[in-house]
Amino acid sequence: MNQQFEQQLQSSWQERQDYAERMQPIIGNLYRNHAVEITVYGRTLLNASAIDVIKAHRSVRLFEGEKLKLRESWPVLEAISQMKLSPCEVDIGKLAFAFHYGAAKDQTDLVAYLRSVLVDVVDQNDSQEPKDVVLYGFGRIGRLLARLMIERQGKANKLRLRAIVVRGGREGDLEKRASLLRRDSVHGPFNGSITVDTERNAIKANGSYIQVIYANHPSEVDYTQYGINNAIVVDNTGMWRDEEGLSQHLKAKGAAKVLLTAPGKGAIKNIVHGVNHRDIVDSDIILSAASCTTNAITPVLKAIDEAYGIENGHVETVHSFTNDQHLIDNYHKADRRGRAAPLNMVITETGAAKAVAKAYPQLEGKLTGNAIRVPTPNVSMAILNLNLKVELDKETINQFLQQTSLFSKLLHQIDYTASKEIVSTDLVGARAAAIVDSQATIVAGNRATLYVWYDNEFGYSCQVMRVVRDMAGVSIPCIPL
Repeated sequence: MNQQFEQQLQSSWQERQDYAERMQPIIGNLYRNHAVEITVYGRTLLNASAIDVIKAHRSVRLFEGEKLKLRESWPVLEAISQMKLSPCEVDIGKLAFAFHYGAAKDQTDLVAYLRSVLVDVVDQNDSQEPKDVVLYGFGRIGRLLARLMIERQGKANKLRLRAIVVRGGREGDLEKRASLLRRDSVHGPFNGSITVDTERNAIKANGSYIQVIYANHPSEVDYTQYGINNAIVVDNTGMWRDEEGLSQHLKAKGAAKVLLTAPGKGAIKNIVHGVNHRDIVDSDIILSAASCTTNAITPVLKAIDEAYGIENGHVETVHSFTNDQHLIDNYHKADRRGRAAPLNMVITETGAAKAVAKAYPQLEGKLTGNAIRVPTPNVSMAILNLNLKVELDKETINQFLQQTSLFSKLLHQIDYTASKEIVSTDLVGARAAAIVDSQATIVAGNRATLYVWYDNEFGYSCQVMRVVRDMAGVSIPCIPL
């Protein structure tokens, strides 16, 4: 009996692995040649290993209470691969589950069902032109943005990383820049091949040719001499945060628009994708992607406010240390930040609570905030203490947030975990702006305390890329919601 059980178990695993390995080339081809990204309940399968594909399918049971077998989603993927689709994101997990167990379970014609769901993108021409992107600065966020763009390299790719601009130019600088892209102490090795072209000052990565431009000021750069035109310049240096400073980028030939990866000052729109990205118009030439914490908390606050109403609240962020702090005690103009970051918890300020109102004005004046920097290199947490307009319980608010993470327009911003064992390092590389820790939720009457994790580097970089996509006019519908 035990031997028979073991054989069945092994056979079942082998079947799943076989299907996953058959899926991989189709998933890659759909994206590289047609800009169609395949997901399973919001989890991208682009560049996923066979094990990752299997794990994505296993996660469906956590949300639906039923297994989704790879042999059930395989026909969906196979049918989609035979269709002519315009750029989009297709969740084969949701489509397969609906066809076998959900609203479409009475239908017998899979292709007819898929064509009805994909009606807005099937047999449509792709008229979207690729857009040049330049990274001004190549620090923590800059290198992650580079990874995100390079992983989507292909002839159908709509955002092309053409250049990075950095100071320096000393001997060996190019090799060091490439090495930092190749290896990362937090996010691990680069997934692919990187070589250096010293003669042309360029980095070649997975088929991308990235010009490295040395300049101390935007006015020194002429992008057109490198064949770069109408580019979106992503400033991740933080040197300039107002319109006057950032407009210097627009004086460089070949630059058309600027995105700041930090909170913008003055009248600059601070965009939190999923919340106010529809405020972006073609005439916007300078925008801000706000801060990592603002991107983490605003989507959750918006969802809660629209569902239950927020009277007021306090946001406490437990944030990993950053380059703004010192490794050992040294002078710093800000209070306490001069103390050794790897050795201390440091109470400091955060403008994220007030910044929420720039993206979601309904909470203007309703939130206070503070921050504690802690001795971890990445992944932070926001604790939202909220007074709501209604009374409810933990199960209700958790169920609402889970459904929001799966079936709402905030599905790319809000993720959800029911794990009792999850800790910060488990969330390195999380692509969502926020991950709600349902096990830590506390509700008493109209008072709710939510614990929200976020990868303040990678998750934020994913949000930045979504804003870049909107600035470029690239439309990628998500089917189904």
